[in-house]
Amino acid sequence: MNFHAQIADSAREAARITAGIGQDRLAGPTPCPDYDTRALVNHLVAFTGIGMELRARREPHPDDLAARDFTADPQWARHYAGQLDRSVAAWADPAVWEGEISSMPASGMAAMLFLELCLHGWDLAKATGQDYRVADGTAEQLLAAVRENAQMYRDYKGFGEPAEIPAGAGDLETAVALSGRDPYWAG
Repeated sequence: MNFHAQIADSAREAARITAGIGQDRLAGPTPCPDYDTRALVNHLVAFTGIGMELRARREPHPDDLAARDFTADPQWARHYAGQLDRSVAAWADPAVWEGEISSMPASGMAAMLFLELCLHGWDLAKATGQDYRVADGTAEQLLAAVRENAQMYRDYKGFGEPAEIPAGAGDLETAVALSGRDPYWAG
């Protein structure tokens, strides 16, 4: 299944959110207890910027990718936005969605990258006092991806136990809660 439009939507939102993170906010807490804002930004840039394009091209990640401090460059958010454009463009090719990537179906790899992009975009928005906004179709795809992958993510400690789903929650809030995040988190 190809959900390129939802990847593109969530990438635009990630670029908007990261553009709103000032250097003075990088030491703050995030909904991810193991990451401060700087560490989460670096994780997001590595795996949804550079890593997402490399996965589409079936190229390996550089050995030092996870250890890089992208925020050391004052223009990191602008560079990330440009990298997201390249990553989204790489996934626009229908052939990318065929076959396997790192021994998993390409659509499964895309779902994992999409989860990272959306959920960590949401985390960073919450951590820096911004609203996270995606189209209804993107939120619906996120909820489907969370439901499909939640147990695997919990097994690998990427998700916590589900949080309480707020009454009347939409797809985005439900996905956030099912991923183990508190939809009402406030630093």
